[in-house]
Amino acid sequence: MSPKKKISTAVIHRLPKYYRHLGELIDTGVQRISSRDLSLRMRVTASQIRQDLNHFGGFGQQGYGYNVSSLYNEIGKILGLGKIHNIIILGSGNLGQALAHYQYFKHRGFHIIGMFDKDEKIIGKEVGELKVMDIDQIPTFIKENNVEIGAIAIPKSEAKRMAELLVENGVKQIWNFAHLDLHLGDDVIVENVNLTESLMRLSFRAALEHRG
Repeated sequence: MSPKKKISTAVIHRLPKYYRHLGELIDTGVQRISSRDLSLRMRVTASQIRQDLNHFGGFGQQGYGYNVSSLYNEIGKILGLGKIHNIIILGSGNLGQALAHYQYFKHRGFHIIGMFDKDEKIIGKEVGELKVMDIDQIPTFIKENNVEIGAIAIPKSEAKRMAELLVENGVKQIWNFAHLDLHLGDDVIVENVNLTESLMRLSFRAALEHRG
């Protein structure tokens, strides 16, 4: 794949799902799978799977399908897994603490190495293996550590200013849980995660089922 080739957001969103489903197939001893069988498992069309994977070289063989282990490893490389990504969390409330305690991140190479807050009552307290630091220490911490990702788990009134602080100090990947969408320039990658909207979509689908 050319590094400048544009990949749609929809394809990017499906890649982790491919990775998860292929991992589950490996766990059950499946060695190869057709695009049709994978489509039934993932609830997308076989044509869509082939189109998605063709962005990165295809990987399948006509009449054979996909080697599950090989495809799993290739998608892992595409997703940038297999190397360490250092993360800092801004905000040590319930959400920030939940992120810090979630061990699965580390298993996938996402290491949370710092947590910051402005509340003097919280600064210095331990959250798992981390000690909460003063938010004023962020520039120095970033300079002394290879921080790739900043997770925003603070109120929306402070989110944009803190995200801009991260960007000013060289962090170009923002994982945003604040209740607003952040847009920080073309050279900054932002993943806006709105938990309330996700619940609303779930509520809508449930209401739709009842109306039907």
